[in-house]
Amino acid sequence: MRVLHIGKFFPPHPGGIERTCADLCGALSRSGVTTAVLAHTEPGTHHGRQFRDGDVDVTLVACHRQLLYVPISPAFPHRLDQLIRRFDPELLHLHLPNTSAFSALLLRAARRLPWIVHWHADVAADAQHRALRIAYRAYRPWEQRVLAKASAIIATSTPYLDASVALAAWRDKVRVIPLGIAVDDDKADDDKHLSAIAAWSDGLRILAVGRLSYYKGFDVLFDALAQVPHASLVLVGSGEGEAHLRARARECGIEARVRFAGNVDDAALRALYANAEVLCLPSIDRSEAFGLVLLEAMRAGIAIVASDIRGSGVGYVVRNGETGLLVPPGDAGALAAALLRLANDESLRHDLGAAGVRRWREEFTLQRAADRTLTLYRDVLAAARKSAMRTA
Repeated sequence: MRVLHIGKFFPPHPGGIERTCADLCGALSRSGVTTAVLAHTEPGTHHGRQFRDGDVDVTLVACHRQLLYVPISPAFPHRLDQLIRRFDPELLHLHLPNTSAFSALLLRAARRLPWIVHWHADVAADAQHRALRIAYRAYRPWEQRVLAKASAIIATSTPYLDASVALAAWRDKVRVIPLGIAVDDDKADDDKHLSAIAAWSDGLRILAVGRLSYYKGFDVLFDALAQVPHASLVLVGSGEGEAHLRARARECGIEARVRFAGNVDDAALRALYANAEVLCLPSIDRSEAFGLVLLEAMRAGIAIVASDIRGSGVGYVVRNGETGLLVPPGDAGALAAALLRLANDESLRHDLGAAGVRRWREEFTLQRAADRTLTLYRDVLAAARKSAMRTA
């Protein structure tokens, strides 16, 4: 079986979609699928590159800049056409949202293949970003054409599928396959562990990981932290909201208890998870479709506090009172109360963390996600062969 994945970016570019694509491709390759990926270089790079990531062939097309999360990459359609003809895939696996994936609609070589669309998130028509709302009017017709062409669609949770307006017309070809992460056999070295321990100032050690963007709700977390005196926060990630968040930390009087760690390597992140006591995901809307960091926290065995976002997969991943605590999105008082509860109850933190490990092993391992995806590939290809025989 030969499968070509079309993504937006590829690690080390940060992001849950990028990490999911890379990890899934690696796991599928180890399961016997010959796998290739086409994505973009970092924005501002004017030359493409090719390399091997384990057993996966990766081709990155030059991305000159990014405008409203859209990669500006004029060469992408041509490179996709070239790669299809050279790699000769049996099916295409498109990771959306990604405007460059729409170029498959324009290529005869792409249209003759069956497609699987991996639906990581809606582009919210009611997003707080006004320019994004306007741009979605142009994006939606292309999105719907891709969904119409798809042989199958992967949604990452039933709650997200149920709330998705974009997927409503295509439910009959949607299969729910939750995300998964691998068993972590790599151990952080002693220096990384010591550095992680020193990252927090005092009290409850809270970790937050994600792009510094409005929908992550980190400003709500800062308001909550101001009400939890014996706690400190390490915030991992970068993004357009960093200057605002630094100012907000000063306004809240918590600057000394917040460390902006920026983007860190995998070893340092493992060490931070190993030494944190709570992972907080305070996102405020359905742009947080699933929350891969929740799985990382569950794997590490630490308690979770997350927003109970209606129509998101967060409440499916985190079972309230069993593997973590869920609070209303945007409610700093409720978030502070949950953090105070965990700060004062070490036994509860331990119980939530242990239950999280069990739930991750039962439902959210990378191999489980890869096995489900491989089953879908086989079903789609079998249906495509039957259809070809009927029309022959």
